[in-house]
Amino acid sequence: MHIEPGIVHGAKMALAYGTAAGAAGLTARAAWRLVAAEGLAALALRSTIAAVAVLVFFQLLPHTQAGISEVHFIFGTSLLLILGAAPAAIGLAAGLLVQGLVFAPADLAMYAVNVTTLLLPLFAMAELARRSIPAGRAYVDLGYLDVLKLSAAYQGGVVAWVAFWAFYGQGLGAGVPAGVASFALGYWIVLAVEPLLDLALLALVKALSRRLPRPWVTPRLLQAA
Repeated sequence: MHIEPGIVHGAKMALAYGTAAGAAGLTARAAWRLVAAEGLAALALRSTIAAVAVLVFFQLLPHTQAGISEVHFIFGTSLLLILGAAPAAIGLAAGLLVQGLVFAPADLAMYAVNVTTLLLPLFAMAELARRSIPAGRAYVDLGYLDVLKLSAAYQGGVVAWVAFWAFYGQGLGAGVPAGVASFALGYWIVLAVEPLLDLALLALVKALSRRLPRPWVTPRLLQAA
């Protein structure tokens, strides 16, 4: 989901700034709700955990170039289910920014594009979770199909946004359709593997639930709504 610099450029970046601002607004609303319910310390702690995790996912886990973008393990589903929507969004945005500042300065030009690609599918997945997961069910008790549905929604959203930015920025020429197809094919591997890893993380959290300090995780992870 690290779209290559130059795919969107010039006046067309105005749309990216607008969508990134929209994602920031959704993040601020979710953060306000969390602070009102649990306090600023809980938001800061979980957001820091998410940012460090995202940086590890992006820099240390296997990733490869596929067409117009890179294919990464993002673990958006795990971040959402374990930490909550606001910390996950802040962590994704902060991790992406730190990566650009420290490891890949050329990517900063595409920050608005890439942060939109990460955050808007995250909030769509959060809404899907709210609608589809029964209120009496804790997240640690989700099954494979539950996690697969959420992960597919997130990864599908990422692929859709990457495709949109490619066609919006470059049109149908210059090998763009082939680049989009290559990226989408690469993400099928992520979609096949990541839900299993998400379930493994949830199982680990469940096993350690009695030892976990409650501010470290979202309350819905371990208890019904």
